[in-house]
Amino acid sequence: MDLENITMVTEFIILGLSDNPKMQIPLFLVFLLIYLITLLGNFLIITVTCVDPRLHTPMYFFLSNLSLTDIFCTCTIIPKLLRIFLSGDKTISYAECIVQLYFFIGFAGTEELLLTAMAYDRYAAVCNPLHYSLIMNHRVCVLLAAVSWIIGFLPSETITASVTHLSFCASNVVDHFFCDLIPLLKLSCTDTAHTQRLVFVEGALMVVPAFSVTLVSYTYIISAILRIRSAEGKRKAFSTCSSHITVVCIYYFSLFFMYMRPTSTYSQEQGKILSMLYTAVTPMLNPIIYSLRNQEVKNALRRVMGK
Repeated sequence: MDLENITMVTEFIILGLSDNPKMQIPLFLVFLLIYLITLLGNFLIITVTCVDPRLHTPMYFFLSNLSLTDIFCTCTIIPKLLRIFLSGDKTISYAECIVQLYFFIGFAGTEELLLTAMAYDRYAAVCNPLHYSLIMNHRVCVLLAAVSWIIGFLPSETITASVTHLSFCASNVVDHFFCDLIPLLKLSCTDTAHTQRLVFVEGALMVVPAFSVTLVSYTYIISAILRIRSAEGKRKAFSTCSSHITVVCIYYFSLFFMYMRPTSTYSQEQGKILSMLYTAVTPMLNPIIYSLRNQEVKNALRRVMGK
Protein backbone atom coordinates (compact mmCIF):
# COMPACT_ATOMS: atom_id res chain seq x y z
CA MET A 1 0.00 0.00 0.00
CA ASP A 2 1.30 3.46 -0.87
CA LEU A 3 1.50 5.24 2.48
CA GLU A 4 1.76 8.65 0.79
CA ASN A 5 -1.77 8.26 -0.62
CA ILE A 6 -3.38 7.34 2.73
CA THR A 7 -5.69 9.96 4.26
CA MET A 8 -6.45 9.06 7.86
CA VAL A 9 -10.08 9.28 8.92
CA THR A 10 -10.97 12.09 11.32
CA GLU A 11 -14.74 11.61 11.12
CA PHE A 12 -17.23 8.98 10.06
CA ILE A 13 -20.49 9.13 8.14
CA ILE A 14 -23.36 7.19 9.72
CA LEU A 15 -25.66 5.97 6.94
CA GLY A 16 -28.52 5.35 9.35
CA LEU A 17 -31.55 3.25 8.53
CA SER A 18 -32.73 4.74 5.24
CA ASP A 19 -31.47 7.04 2.49
CA ASN A 20 -35.02 7.97 1.47
CA PRO A 21 -35.63 11.64 2.44
CA LYS A 22 -39.34 10.95 2.86
CA MET A 23 -38.59 8.36 5.55
CA GLN A 24 -36.51 10.62 7.80
CA ILE A 25 -39.39 12.35 9.61
CA PRO A 26 -41.43 9.14 10.13
CA LEU A 27 -38.30 7.39 11.45
CA PHE A 28 -37.58 10.38 13.67
CA LEU A 29 -41.08 10.21 15.17
CA VAL A 30 -40.90 6.42 15.69
CA PHE A 31 -37.54 6.54 17.46
CA LEU A 32 -38.51 9.63 19.43
CA LEU A 33 -41.55 7.73 20.71
CA ILE A 34 -39.39 4.71 21.56
CA TYR A 35 -36.88 6.98 23.33
CA LEU A 36 -39.54 8.74 25.41
CA ILE A 37 -41.27 5.48 26.37
CA THR A 38 -37.89 4.02 27.36
CA LEU A 39 -37.02 6.98 29.56
CA LEU A 40 -40.49 7.19 31.12
CA GLY A 41 -40.80 3.44 31.76
CA ASN A 42 -37.35 3.00 33.25
CA PHE A 43 -37.55 6.18 35.35
CA LEU A 44 -40.89 4.91 36.70
CA ILE A 45 -39.29 1.59 37.67
CA ILE A 46 -36.44 3.40 39.46
CA THR A 47 -38.87 5.80 41.16
CA VAL A 48 -41.27 3.16 42.51
CA THR A 49 -38.44 0.93 43.75
CA CYS A 50 -36.94 3.89 45.64
CA VAL A 51 -40.20 5.36 46.97
CA ASP A 52 -42.16 2.23 47.90
CA PRO A 53 -40.69 0.48 51.00
CA ARG A 54 -42.37 -2.79 49.94
CA LEU A 55 -40.03 -2.92 46.95
CA HIS A 56 -36.86 -2.48 49.00
CA THR A 57 -35.83 -6.04 48.23
CA PRO A 58 -32.87 -7.51 46.30
CA MET A 59 -34.99 -8.28 43.23
CA TYR A 60 -36.10 -4.68 42.78
CA PHE A 61 -32.71 -3.30 43.74
CA PHE A 62 -31.22 -5.16 40.77
CA LEU A 63 -34.19 -4.19 38.60
CA SER A 64 -33.57 -0.49 39.28
CA ASN A 65 -29.91 -0.97 38.33
CA LEU A 66 -31.03 -2.70 35.13
CA SER A 67 -33.32 0.24 34.34
CA LEU A 68 -30.41 2.60 34.89
CA THR A 69 -28.24 0.73 32.36
CA ASP A 70 -31.13 0.74 29.87
CA ILE A 71 -31.43 4.52 30.21
CA PHE A 72 -27.69 5.08 29.78
CA CYS A 73 -27.40 2.64 26.85
CA THR A 74 -30.33 4.26 25.04
CA CYS A 75 -28.96 7.76 25.67
CA THR A 76 -25.65 6.66 24.16
CA ILE A 77 -27.29 5.76 20.83
CA ILE A 78 -30.71 7.32 20.22
CA PRO A 79 -30.11 11.10 20.62
CA LYS A 80 -27.44 11.09 17.90
CA LEU A 81 -29.71 9.03 15.65
CA LEU A 82 -32.59 11.47 16.19
CA ARG A 83 -30.31 14.35 15.23
CA ILE A 84 -29.34 12.53 12.02
CA PHE A 85 -33.00 12.01 11.10
CA LEU A 86 -33.89 15.63 11.83
CA SER A 87 -30.90 17.53 10.45
CA GLY A 88 -29.62 15.19 7.76
CA ASP A 89 -26.09 15.68 9.09
CA LYS A 90 -24.72 12.12 9.25
CA THR A 91 -21.17 12.98 10.31
CA ILE A 92 -19.71 11.92 13.63
CA SER A 93 -16.18 12.76 14.74
CA TYR A 94 -13.66 9.99 15.30
CA ALA A 95 -13.49 10.79 19.04
CA GLU A 96 -17.29 10.86 19.40
CA CYS A 97 -17.52 7.54 17.58
CA ILE A 98 -14.97 5.88 19.88
CA VAL A 99 -16.71 7.29 22.97
CA GLN A 100 -20.06 5.97 21.72
CA LEU A 101 -18.54 2.52 21.14
CA TYR A 102 -16.91 2.53 24.59
CA PHE A 103 -20.07 3.34 26.52
CA PHE A 104 -22.26 1.06 24.43
CA ILE A 105 -20.03 -1.99 25.09
CA GLY A 106 -19.68 -1.01 28.75
CA PHE A 107 -23.39 -0.65 29.45
CA ALA A 108 -24.13 -3.86 27.52
CA GLY A 109 -21.57 -5.74 29.65
CA THR A 110 -23.02 -4.28 32.85
CA GLU A 111 -26.54 -5.32 31.85
CA GLU A 112 -25.34 -8.85 31.17
CA LEU A 113 -23.85 -9.17 34.67
CA LEU A 114 -26.89 -7.60 36.30
CA LEU A 115 -29.11 -10.18 34.57
CA THR A 116 -26.82 -12.88 36.00
CA ALA A 117 -27.10 -11.39 39.50
CA MET A 118 -30.90 -11.31 39.11
CA ALA A 119 -30.91 -14.99 38.07
CA TYR A 120 -28.89 -15.90 41.17
CA ASP A 121 -31.26 -13.83 43.31
CA ARG A 122 -34.27 -15.75 41.92
CA TYR A 123 -32.43 -19.03 42.54
CA ALA A 124 -31.87 -18.08 46.18
CA ALA A 125 -35.51 -16.98 46.59
CA VAL A 126 -37.06 -20.10 45.05
CA CYS A 127 -34.59 -22.82 46.05
CA ASN A 128 -33.49 -21.51 49.47
CA PRO A 129 -36.42 -19.44 50.77
CA LEU A 130 -35.61 -20.01 54.46
CA HIS A 131 -32.06 -18.66 54.06
CA TYR A 132 -32.87 -16.07 51.40
CA SER A 133 -32.48 -13.03 53.68
CA LEU A 134 -29.07 -14.27 54.79
CA ILE A 135 -27.84 -15.18 51.28
CA MET A 136 -29.02 -11.96 49.64
CA ASN A 137 -28.37 -9.46 52.40
CA HIS A 138 -27.82 -5.76 51.70
CA ARG A 139 -24.04 -6.06 51.61
CA VAL A 140 -24.13 -8.90 49.07
CA CYS A 141 -26.58 -7.02 46.83
CA VAL A 142 -24.47 -3.86 46.81
CA LEU A 143 -21.33 -5.91 46.14
CA LEU A 144 -22.94 -7.77 43.21
CA ALA A 145 -24.22 -4.52 41.70
CA ALA A 146 -20.83 -2.80 42.11
CA VAL A 147 -19.01 -5.77 40.55
CA SER A 148 -21.47 -5.72 37.64
CA TRP A 149 -20.77 -2.04 36.92
CA ILE A 150 -16.99 -2.36 37.31
CA ILE A 151 -16.40 -5.68 35.55
CA GLY A 152 -18.95 -4.81 32.88
CA PHE A 153 -16.73 -2.01 31.61
CA LEU A 154 -13.47 -4.00 31.50
CA PRO A 155 -14.15 -5.53 28.04
CA SER A 156 -15.12 -2.07 26.82
CA GLU A 157 -11.74 -0.67 27.82
CA THR A 158 -9.67 -3.39 26.15
CA ILE A 159 -11.76 -3.65 22.97
CA THR A 160 -12.04 0.11 22.49
CA ALA A 161 -8.30 0.52 23.07
CA SER A 162 -7.70 -2.10 20.39
CA VAL A 163 -9.99 -0.27 17.95
CA THR A 164 -8.06 2.99 18.46
CA HIS A 165 -4.93 1.22 17.17
CA LEU A 166 -6.65 0.36 13.88
CA SER A 167 -6.28 2.53 10.79
CA PHE A 168 -9.38 3.72 8.95
CA CYS A 169 -8.08 4.95 5.63
CA ALA A 170 -10.12 3.32 2.86
CA SER A 171 -13.59 4.57 3.72
CA ASN A 172 -15.29 6.49 6.50
CA VAL A 173 -18.88 5.42 5.70
CA VAL A 174 -20.41 3.32 8.49
CA ASP A 175 -23.31 1.31 7.13
CA HIS A 176 -25.13 1.31 10.45
CA PHE A 177 -27.06 3.71 12.68
CA PHE A 178 -24.32 4.08 15.31
CA CYS A 179 -20.65 3.26 15.81
CA ASP A 180 -20.99 -0.45 16.50
CA LEU A 181 -17.94 -2.69 16.67
CA ILE A 182 -18.38 -4.98 13.66
CA PRO A 183 -19.17 -2.22 11.09
CA LEU A 184 -16.05 -0.38 12.28
CA LEU A 185 -13.90 -3.50 11.95
CA LYS A 186 -15.13 -3.97 8.39
CA LEU A 187 -13.96 -0.43 7.57
CA SER A 188 -10.43 -0.85 8.84
CA CYS A 189 -7.63 -1.09 6.31
CA THR A 190 -5.36 -2.85 8.81
CA ASP A 191 -5.55 -6.38 10.19
CA THR A 192 -8.40 -6.73 12.71
CA ALA A 193 -7.55 -10.28 13.80
CA HIS A 194 -6.25 -9.09 17.19
CA THR A 195 -9.45 -7.17 17.95
CA GLN A 196 -11.60 -10.10 16.85
CA ARG A 197 -9.62 -12.42 19.11
CA LEU A 198 -10.16 -10.00 21.98
CA VAL A 199 -13.92 -10.11 21.40
CA PHE A 200 -13.96 -13.91 21.52
CA VAL A 201 -11.65 -14.01 24.57
CA GLU A 202 -13.83 -11.48 26.41
CA GLY A 203 -16.84 -13.57 25.44
CA ALA A 204 -15.21 -16.72 26.80
CA LEU A 205 -14.18 -15.00 30.05
CA MET A 206 -17.38 -13.05 30.76
CA VAL A 207 -20.32 -13.86 28.48
CA VAL A 208 -20.04 -17.66 28.69
CA PRO A 209 -19.66 -17.79 32.52
CA ALA A 210 -22.48 -15.28 32.97
CA PHE A 211 -24.75 -17.25 30.66
CA SER A 212 -23.76 -20.52 32.37
CA VAL A 213 -24.61 -19.16 35.84
CA THR A 214 -27.96 -17.90 34.52
CA LEU A 215 -28.71 -21.22 32.81
CA VAL A 216 -27.77 -23.32 35.87
CA SER A 217 -29.77 -21.02 38.16
CA TYR A 218 -32.91 -21.43 36.09
CA THR A 219 -32.38 -25.17 35.75
CA TYR A 220 -32.54 -25.42 39.55
CA ILE A 221 -35.42 -22.93 39.70
CA ILE A 222 -37.57 -24.83 37.20
CA SER A 223 -36.76 -28.10 38.95
CA ALA A 224 -37.82 -26.61 42.30
CA ILE A 225 -41.03 -25.16 40.82
CA LEU A 226 -42.00 -28.52 39.32
CA ARG A 227 -41.67 -30.13 42.77
CA ILE A 228 -44.23 -27.71 44.25
CA ARG A 229 -47.47 -29.64 44.68
CA SER A 230 -50.07 -26.87 44.65
CA ALA A 231 -50.99 -25.21 41.36
CA GLU A 232 -51.19 -21.83 43.10
CA GLY A 233 -47.70 -22.28 44.52
CA LYS A 234 -46.31 -23.13 41.10
CA ARG A 235 -48.04 -20.14 39.52
CA LYS A 236 -46.74 -17.75 42.17
CA ALA A 237 -43.18 -19.09 41.97
CA PHE A 238 -43.12 -18.97 38.19
CA SER A 239 -44.61 -15.45 38.05
CA THR A 240 -41.63 -14.12 40.00
CA CYS A 241 -39.22 -15.51 37.37
CA SER A 242 -41.07 -15.36 34.03
CA SER A 243 -40.33 -11.68 33.40
CA HIS A 244 -36.62 -12.19 33.94
CA ILE A 245 -36.55 -15.30 31.74
CA THR A 246 -38.16 -13.30 28.91
CA VAL A 247 -35.63 -10.47 29.18
CA VAL A 248 -32.68 -12.91 29.39
CA CYS A 249 -33.82 -14.82 26.29
CA ILE A 250 -34.11 -11.62 24.22
CA TYR A 251 -30.75 -10.34 25.44
CA TYR A 252 -28.68 -13.48 24.85
CA PHE A 253 -30.34 -14.29 21.52
CA SER A 254 -29.28 -10.95 20.05
CA LEU A 255 -25.86 -11.01 21.76
CA PHE A 256 -24.77 -14.45 20.56
CA PHE A 257 -26.19 -14.00 17.08
CA MET A 258 -24.56 -10.59 16.66
CA TYR A 259 -21.08 -10.91 18.14
CA MET A 260 -20.14 -14.54 18.80
CA ARG A 261 -19.55 -15.41 15.15
CA PRO A 262 -16.95 -14.52 12.47
CA THR A 263 -17.30 -11.10 10.85
CA SER A 264 -17.21 -12.82 7.44
CA THR A 265 -20.76 -14.09 8.09
CA TYR A 266 -21.98 -10.65 9.20
CA SER A 267 -24.92 -9.17 7.29
CA GLN A 268 -25.48 -5.41 7.45
CA GLU A 269 -29.27 -5.74 7.41
CA GLN A 270 -29.26 -8.45 10.08
CA GLY A 271 -26.87 -6.32 12.11
CA LYS A 272 -29.16 -3.31 11.99
CA ILE A 273 -32.23 -5.33 12.97
CA LEU A 274 -30.47 -7.02 15.90
CA SER A 275 -28.90 -3.73 16.98
CA MET A 276 -32.34 -2.09 17.03
CA LEU A 277 -33.51 -4.99 19.18
CA TYR A 278 -30.99 -4.47 21.98
CA THR A 279 -30.37 -0.70 21.70
CA ALA A 280 -33.94 0.55 21.29
CA VAL A 281 -36.63 -2.13 21.56
CA THR A 282 -35.35 -4.14 24.55
CA PRO A 283 -34.72 -1.11 26.84
CA MET A 284 -38.27 0.03 25.99
CA LEU A 285 -39.79 -3.41 26.62
CA ASN A 286 -37.94 -4.23 29.86
CA PRO A 287 -40.01 -1.99 32.18
CA ILE A 288 -43.20 -3.02 30.34
CA ILE A 289 -42.38 -6.73 30.75
CA TYR A 290 -41.52 -6.35 34.43
CA SER A 291 -44.55 -4.19 35.25
CA LEU A 292 -47.20 -6.06 33.26
CA ARG A 293 -46.13 -9.50 34.54
CA ASN A 294 -45.45 -8.43 38.12
CA GLN A 295 -48.32 -7.66 40.47
CA GLU A 296 -46.05 -6.03 43.08
CA VAL A 297 -44.78 -3.49 40.55
CA LYS A 298 -48.31 -2.76 39.32
CA ASN A 299 -49.52 -2.22 42.88
CA ALA A 300 -46.54 0.04 43.63
CA LEU A 301 -47.22 2.08 40.49
CA ARG A 302 -50.85 2.53 41.59
CA ARG A 303 -49.74 3.69 45.03
CA VAL A 304 -47.20 6.15 43.58
CA MET A 305 -49.72 7.50 41.05
CA GLY A 306 -52.29 7.81 43.82
CA LYS A 307 -49.94 9.95 45.87
